[in-house]
This record gives sequence, C-alpha cells and structure tokens, in this order.
Amino acid sequence: MAGSTGTALVTGASAGIGTAFARQIAARGSGVILVARDRERLQALADDIASRHGVAVEVLVADLTDPAQLAAVEARLGDRARPVDLLVNNAGIGTFGRFCDLDVETETREIALNVVALVRLTHAALAPMVERGRGGVLNVSSLAGGQPTPANATYAATKAFVTSFTQSVHEELRGTGVHVTAVCPGFTRTEFQERAGFDSSKVPGFLWQTAEEVATGALAALDHNRAVYVPGTLNRVTAGFVSVLPDALTRRAAAFIVERSE
Repeated sequence: MAGSTGTALVTGASAGIGTAFARQIAARGSGVILVARDRERLQALADDIASRHGVAVEVLVADLTDPAQLAAVEARLGDRARPVDLLVNNAGIGTFGRFCDLDVETETREIALNVVALVRLTHAALAPMVERGRGGVLNVSSLAGGQPTPANATYAATKAFVTSFTQSVHEELRGTGVHVTAVCPGFTRTEFQERAGFDSSKVPGFLWQTAEEVATGALAALDHNRAVYVPGTLNRVTAGFVSVLPDALTRRAAAFIVERSE
C-alpha cells in the first residue's frame, strides 16, 4: 500500500493522532474524508490540507455514538461508486478514576465509540475492499490494552478488544490483498489525557511520543501488513515484558503508577 493514492476515511480527525494521519495520508497523494463532531475544526483542517496537497477532501460531521450518524458514515464506506481505500479508526475517548465513582452513561458511551463504532465501520469498509482485492483498515488501539489498568478500567478493556479483534480479522483476510493493522501507542502528546481527566504532568518526558511519530510508524506498519504495531522502542520493550508477567503483578504496577500521578 506504500505510496498508494485513492481515498482514506479518518475518524477522530479533528485533533491529535487523527489530524496527523489525515495530513500524512494527504501528503501521499490520497484524498481524505475527515470525520469528527467538530465542524469548525474539520473545515479548517480540510481547507489547509486541500491547499497544501491539492487532494480532494470531504468533511463528514458525525457523532459515532449516535446510531443514525454512525449509519451515515457506514453508508459512505459502503458506497461502491465512491470507494474508500483506507479506513483509519482513530476516534476514541478515555475516562480516568475508580470505575464505581464514574458516570456509567459515560462509560457505556466510551464502549459505544471505542468498540461498537469501530466494529461497525470496519465491517462496512471490508466487504467492498475484499471485492476489489485491495484496501486497508488501521485500528488505533493502545498500549493500555495489553494489561489490566486500574483507574482506566473501561478504556483499557476497550483497547484490549480492539487489539484482539484486529488480529483476528487480519488473519481472516490473509491473501485477500486487504491489510489490517492495530497500532498500540503509549503516551502521546495530544488532548486525550486532559479530556480523560488524567494529570500527565508527572509522566517523564522520555515516555512521550508525538502524534506525527505514531502516524508515520503506523502507516508504514500497515503498508507491510503487520497485525500489530507498537510505536517506540521503549513501548515495545514494555509490551514484551507485560506479555510474560503475571496479571497480578502488572495490574498492581499499573495501580502504583496511577497512585503516584494523583
């Protein structure tokens, strides 16, 4: 898929990693469909991308937790007259705190966005891609999905689903010409932490990556049809250790880190 043209649909495109994906995909010469709730931000990004790269840009305003608005994005992905060659499922939210103290409606909305919307959009995109024998789906998961994470319980669980789901679909589509990859970033400098209510000021600087670094590595991993990609050497080492340690140890270590950040 390296250097491919065509059209990509990016969810959560109005900020952070989603914006980085949209810009880098456009720089490759592909048209982009920008999906998020914030029309003003999306339009500003669309205008900038079009002027910089001369590609076609569509703005599709949608709250993916709303069934009707989600269905509209599914319909765009399934429109065989206007094929989408790459789907980037980046939209997601997180919450921070003891699960019993958090608003359950917000927690279920988190599941609706991080899991249900991702599954439905992946399904909508894949049938036309398999028919054409080409295409790609890039699902943004998280390093947090590799272990139980106290005070981030729902988010970590949704990302564990995304990683597992993506790997299964990746294997199902082996040999079809359709690439499917999960990217699992660690701490990334975006608005995500603030929106989730997480005080990131005590996280050491060396643990952070930029959204641009994550997007660059993720697109390269998709080009090579890797099932899972963890950006950053330190994050890959951490993921390797976590995979062989007992859950009791990793969840206690995660709880310790959380307690220190409070």
